Amino acid sequence: MPPPIIEAQGLTKRFGDTQALAGLDLVAESGQVTALLGPNGAGKTTFISAVATLLRPDSGSLSVAGIDVLADPKAVRHVIGLAGQYASVEPAMTGLENLRMVARLFGLSKSEAAAAAVDVLGRLGLGDAGDKLVREYSGGMRRRLDLGASLVGSPHLLLLDEPTTGLDPRSRIELWEAIRGLVADGTDVLLTTQYLEEADQLARDVVIIDHGRVIASGTPDELKNMAGSDVIEVRPRQATDLEAVRAALATVGSDAPRVDVDTQRVSVAVDDGANQLSTVVRLLDEGGIASDDIGLRRPTLDEVFLGLTGQPIDSVGPDDDTADAA
Repeated sequence: MPPPIIEAQGLTKRFGDTQALAGLDLVAESGQVTALLGPNGAGKTTFISAVATLLRPDSGSLSVAGIDVLADPKAVRHVIGLAGQYASVEPAMTGLENLRMVARLFGLSKSEAAAAAVDVLGRLGLGDAGDKLVREYSGGMRRRLDLGASLVGSPHLLLLDEPTTGLDPRSRIELWEAIRGLVADGTDVLLTTQYLEEADQLARDVVIIDHGRVIASGTPDELKNMAGSDVIEVRPRQATDLEAVRAALATVGSDAPRVDVDTQRVSVAVDDGANQLSTVVRLLDEGGIASDDIGLRRPTLDEVFLGLTGQPIDSVGPDDDTADAA
């Protein structure tokens, strides 16, 4: 079994009065996508920056692909690639020209750079667009090209910081497919995202951090199982009945019901879900409340995140733990 692509033990980092990392322990296995989630200021950006050798932890140990990050950061830079949510490509150049330029900056010869650019464009489904100016690309195509710029150096580990922020659903799915292809070809990925569906779709392991520590980790299914309870969800036919549905679910729930005004749904965690579902159906019938949808399901990652951190994921913006201390 290959060694972990990332292994951190007891990492600490302080910026003035801000403890960004507080003894963080994390292992990301090889051959997969590992998703890193956490509230704003949890330490995600600080950890990514440490892995990318952009800052040095105060204490603890950190290795990437078996290389000690603190002892040999230069060697680490040869095995990682970094792509963020903002495209770093030049719009007045073609896709091929952009990647050839980046490859040359990595020290490849002209012929090597040309071959690497063609190879990467093909892997990302941009082979037919290589001769087009980047300003003519869609947002999703630009983001894939940005990924390509981080791949021409053939990294073992790709660090993706909020890669699909601002993309439309179709472009997001296209980028997901590109990331799956990279992993299938042997590139390991550490992903930060504010979209829990993205973590559910892409990641084999999800790590949730808060206040500079790992508070939960496992596969998406393992984290959902940690939540324990089933969830009853009701969509009333009339939006005016949302409060009445909330009151009904409050009588059977193991926690306070959640009301989503946008989707007009009310959900609540319950024990003994099958029996409680029949109780809810009876309560709604007795109250004269018609529903378009009522069902029993497992918890989502959104609900796991809320239970662990006390914050819904939609309240979480880009992590600013390093910026806060600047």
